[in-house]
Amino acid sequence: MMKQIFGKLPRKPSKSSQHEPNGDALNGSRLNGGTVNSHSSSSANSNQGKKTDPLASQAGLMLVSGIYEALPGFRDVPSTEKQSLFLKKLNMCCVVFDFGDPTKNLREKDIKKQTLLELVDYISSVTSKFNELAVQEMTRMVAANLFRTFPSPNHDNKLLEMYDLEDEEPAMDPAWPHLQIVYELLLRFVVSPETDAKLAKRYMDHSFVLKLLDLFDSDDHRERDYLKTILHRIYGKFMVHRPFIRKAINNIFYRFIFETEKHNGIAELLEILGSIINGFALPLKEEHKLFLVRALIPLHKPKCASTYHQQLSYCITQFVEKDYKLADTVIRGLLKYWPVINSSKEVMFVGELEEVLEATQAAEFQRCQVPLFRQIGRCLNSSHFQVAERALFLWNNDHIRNLIIQNRSVILPIIFPALERNTNGHWNLAVQSFTLNVRKIFTDVDHVLFDECLSRFQEDELKEKEMQERRELTWKHLEDVASSTTAASNEAVLVSRFVSSIAIATATATSPTPKAMVGS
Repeated sequence: MMKQIFGKLPRKPSKSSQHEPNGDALNGSRLNGGTVNSHSSSSANSNQGKKTDPLASQAGLMLVSGIYEALPGFRDVPSTEKQSLFLKKLNMCCVVFDFGDPTKNLREKDIKKQTLLELVDYISSVTSKFNELAVQEMTRMVAANLFRTFPSPNHDNKLLEMYDLEDEEPAMDPAWPHLQIVYELLLRFVVSPETDAKLAKRYMDHSFVLKLLDLFDSDDHRERDYLKTILHRIYGKFMVHRPFIRKAINNIFYRFIFETEKHNGIAELLEILGSIINGFALPLKEEHKLFLVRALIPLHKPKCASTYHQQLSYCITQFVEKDYKLADTVIRGLLKYWPVINSSKEVMFVGELEEVLEATQAAEFQRCQVPLFRQIGRCLNSSHFQVAERALFLWNNDHIRNLIIQNRSVILPIIFPALERNTNGHWNLAVQSFTLNVRKIFTDVDHVLFDECLSRFQEDELKEKEMQERRELTWKHLEDVASSTTAASNEAVLVSRFVSSIAIATATATSPTPKAMVGS
């Protein structure tokens, strides 16, 4: 009995705990096989030196003194003692166990799990405002359990080059059964009407938000889903943090795009931003437009864009729907990052392009129609049938088809060669069939323009054929000259076939007897 009484008294923290810099280092030791860690020093740093409760040092010493016993339930104590019990349970949950070894501290882990569940129920049913000490202890407990560094091998660039991230099995954190309850506790605390935003923002500060954002790189999708919901709620409740959150997400994107191209949480962050963009007031601020140009559009560049393209496309479309004048900027941005040899990514780009064009007005369409349909023409002639089909499906969209018809005098001459080549020689019958349907649209709308384009195409083809014949004759003549020279001098003569074909064609047109370009 006396041992238990003395064990409950506040004790001076050890020197080792005083010198540990932050919660990340403490959690790092947990991941490396430590059994239990106290995060009292972590909370002091994360809360920037704010006052702490004398009970804070108890958690780290509970197991040392052999005292990790379940506390009474909230129903078993008078109402006047519930707040004190709440603080004690929070302190108790600051102890972090090693979940890498399932045989260690089984009893203590079970006690902590039950305590966390009791805290969740208490926060859901509490009817009085949380005071400053409760908010402080809550953030300290959350920091102790959640804020940690992830194992570096999964994020090493050289190792990641050896395999495809999409084919890798997702990693599951063995501590998730406890982490999930902590996340649920944090979520309910943030959304609780008894949590005063003006008070809580002192502890859920910029440092707290940054560490939450760091957790988005978790390999466990379940953790990222919780983080997505919690960060969205924090953004909604703490208006003062909104510009900082947007800037911090921008920085994550910049580092991902221009440095690492490795991050697990881009899709979840974009999903949060999709909701944020949807709530932007009009007219859009210059800050938001710069975010579109500098972060969202360049996100099309990384090779792994397919893992978050759906969320990215939604954000881009939201911008165009908010301000249709941005359509030209977005379309030119897509053309800038258009994939060259990645057919599956190209199909995604055409799909996103359709969504953007559906929200585009005539004036913005006319500004970018020439480079746009040069690219669409290349897609029409793609040897990958899905790319060609997806490009032809643009004509199935009523709004896009009307825009094309209104500007057919510019567009048809650009894509007509691609349509004719598909009709005459594409290997896929479905692509040929769809191409005939598109040709019929133009012939029905403007037969005269179609005939003009057909006549011009036939003339160009004839000129190309004649030029090709001249090239062949020129090379034949060069080979004959080289052969005669070799026979006369009995020496080897090198005929360079890397001479510009344009130069040869020009020489053929200006001189009836082109000079042989020979060298020894």
